[in-house]
Amino acid sequence: MLTISKCNGIGGTIKDTPGDFLVEEISENGTVLELDRVYTKEELGFDGDGEDPKKFTTFVLQKRDWNTIQALKTIARRFRRGVKSTSFAGTKDRASVSTQLCSIFGITPEALLGIHIKDLKINGAWQSNDKVKMGSLLGNRFTVTIKDAGETENIENINEELKGLFPNYFGEQRFGVRSNNVQIGLDIIEGDFKGAVEKFLLDTTNERNSDAVEARKRLAEEQDYGKALEYFPQYLKYERTLLDSLANDPANHAKALRKLPRNLTLMFVHSIDSYIFNEEVEKRVKEGSTAPKSGDRLCGAGYYGFPDETREGDDFILGNIIGYESAVNDDEKAILDELGITQEQFKVKGMPELNCRGGRRALFSVYKDFSYSVEKDVKMRFALPSGSYATVFLNEFLKKD
Repeated sequence: MLTISKCNGIGGTIKDTPGDFLVEEISENGTVLELDRVYTKEELGFDGDGEDPKKFTTFVLQKRDWNTIQALKTIARRFRRGVKSTSFAGTKDRASVSTQLCSIFGITPEALLGIHIKDLKINGAWQSNDKVKMGSLLGNRFTVTIKDAGETENIENINEELKGLFPNYFGEQRFGVRSNNVQIGLDIIEGDFKGAVEKFLLDTTNERNSDAVEARKRLAEEQDYGKALEYFPQYLKYERTLLDSLANDPANHAKALRKLPRNLTLMFVHSIDSYIFNEEVEKRVKEGSTAPKSGDRLCGAGYYGFPDETREGDDFILGNIIGYESAVNDDEKAILDELGITQEQFKVKGMPELNCRGGRRALFSVYKDFSYSVEKDVKMRFALPSGSYATVFLNEFLKKD
């Protein structure tokens, strides 16, 4: 990923411990859900939920070193419920201490406040007639500790270069630890479900764990799915889900993919449009075209000064999240051609539950409330819109990419 800033980076490391990466959600009414603070529904604008019966409990979840889904699944299990009884406004990085708005169906606030789970806290809970919906947040405030940084005098220079904007790339998380999500997604939209499954199970590129490398290589040689369940590491739970399905029905690769959580298989498809979006951002950075030009799709700023695709204005340049309904421009069409696909293929034959209509996203995003201090370590605080990656913003300063 190319950076806008040209100054030397400060280097350093982040996320040595969860306490080095603090993420506080910004609710829709602009309230920052501060760590260790208990909130009421009135403070967050939930005072008009109507009359009983109230079916949901909305709550502020604080977690340390927990994946959002796993945290909610663990809470739900305490009440003998499934994770589908829960919902949340936005995902948060596991390697962090974070706050976020969530909800659960059919559990009282009193019962929820009474649970005790290591490294999870409930910072306020109240009854509601509706669940928390994905995307019902403005953004997140980050407080990041950067260790072993150098040339810290460049922080101010970089901030001045950015002028409040940074390239709104999708972060590496979107493309998978083994960086093969795009290839798996291409197989899926081309109807090659066998190829997608085999890439997920067998690819050892960038695999960090030696036991996983050994298991993947052994399966590639033996092609025995049932036997593989005996030696595939337990922590490879999604791989084991595929193996379990294939052991019983080895030729039905679409069925195996359907055993995975839908948000995971969707991520494979979305990684393609994320790749196309990143390519478009990088082209603009190379050209130095951070300001709008003729023919650009534009939007205005919403609350907190963040991009709002529904608001008219010329504050931000919009790019496509490619889908079958997208009106693609010449740059996006060229990237589709390079990949050997058409936008119509985002209507996935054989797996319509993975269809992608498309959407829009600011090519360059804004950051707010930026501050920093330099002592033994560097501490940075900043606020980003929902969907923007802190690691991408920080790369402008660290230049570790």
